[in-house]
Amino acid sequence: MTQVQELNSGQFRAIDSQDQPSLYDCDFMLWIETTAQLLREQKFTELDLENLIEEIEGIGRSNKSVLESSLIVVLLHLLKWKYQPDKRINSWKSTIREYRRRLRKAIKNSPSLKPYFIKEFGECYRDSREQAADETGLDLSIFPVESPFTPEQVLDPEFLP
Repeated sequence: MTQVQELNSGQFRAIDSQDQPSLYDCDFMLWIETTAQLLREQKFTELDLENLIEEIEGIGRSNKSVLESSLIVVLLHLLKWKYQPDKRINSWKSTIREYRRRLRKAIKNSPSLKPYFIKEFGECYRDSREQAADETGLDLSIFPVESPFTPEQVLDPEFLP
């Protein structure tokens, strides 16, 4: 197991230790700072690769999860807007606008999320459909089995059903 020791110069060096918990387990922020420094210095053999790989993959999963959550929120509020016109309130419109912005920003920052957005659209709609029935008290059968909205409409800042 690799440990990192701080030197007097403010630099860090890796040390091996089987008996002590890893820096990753003891001080996550210091582990991040140390890992970034080792990468900048191209000291690849001193990296805690197992945890670094796990963290990078975790970032990807987190980005996908945020995208799915934002999509569900937009779809839910579009359904409420469409199927409860007499109960429309400004906060629904504001929520649609905010979560559309989050979706567009996520896709702009990571264009490779767009195919994932399209792929997960149907599943997210099914989740939002169930939630819309719960929140509105309307029967689930009121809401179409397939999304009445396209992915493009969901992202369109001007679209409201």
